Amino acid sequence: MKTWLTVVLTVVSPALWAQDEILLWEGQAPFARPNDLEETVEQAWGVQCVVNVTIPTLTVYPPLGPLAAQAVIIFPGGGYEKESFQWEGHEIAAVLASHGITAAVLKYRLPLKAASDQPHLLPETDARRSVILMRSLADNYGFDAGRVGVMGFSAGGHLATVVSVLGPDDEQERPDFSLLLYPVTTLGDENRKWLEETLFHRPMTPVEQDRYSLVDHVTSATPPAFLAHSYDDDVVPIAESQVYAEALLSAGQEVEVHFFSRGGHGFGPGRPEDGTGQWLELAADWITRQ
Repeated sequence: MKTWLTVVLTVVSPALWAQDEILLWEGQAPFARPNDLEETVEQAWGVQCVVNVTIPTLTVYPPLGPLAAQAVIIFPGGGYEKESFQWEGHEIAAVLASHGITAAVLKYRLPLKAASDQPHLLPETDARRSVILMRSLADNYGFDAGRVGVMGFSAGGHLATVVSVLGPDDEQERPDFSLLLYPVTTLGDENRKWLEETLFHRPMTPVEQDRYSLVDHVTSATPPAFLAHSYDDDVVPIAESQVYAEALLSAGQEVEVHFFSRGGHGFGPGRPEDGTGQWLELAADWITRQ
């Protein structure tokens, strides 16, 4: 597979870190149409977010220290309206890479009406492509092409659940494991309204409603998962993680959960004052056992 790489440098404490930024698609991406949208960075929820993403990329952090066999692709959250690319992306990748895990941040196309007449297909198409692309890079970075997982936060957790649960056209598009941080996994009235407003930009059909009731499609083929959530999350209720964990267990699949008393929504890499700072080290340990 041909790939296009641009080496960029960024300061990640405590050292200078080389990253490889790879274009996800050659030429025009699937379901895209010409537009005048300009990608920009803005502050939201107290963190840097990117908006108007129409050119998807995969930014790979080569691992440091003893090399792990696993690789992880990170899908930042942002409600499908923006992407928290630093707090729920690059900061996470740097920590995983310090544990010897090859980590990559996916900047997926946002479901913008100006960018496609089928905007709901843009994030999923990019997410599935990123898994295939990551597998093709195994020899470059020294990980096992059969041990590629995904990690998603909030809406990114919804996206990671989509590619984990819903059957792909190519089985190589399905990740081998997933890590879901305060994800959306069900389709109650509130979640349907959110998806119709931000992902579909129209009412969902009955077929789409069935498809996006993700927890109902968990089977023994669904990859094992690590979940982290807080009980005081007032944006995505902790029940979204609880029911998904129960569905995996009922299907005979492995699941590890870490629920925190406090942390709210969007705790990203975590904070020491509320205990959420523990999850990333626990996740790195879990990944190296997959």
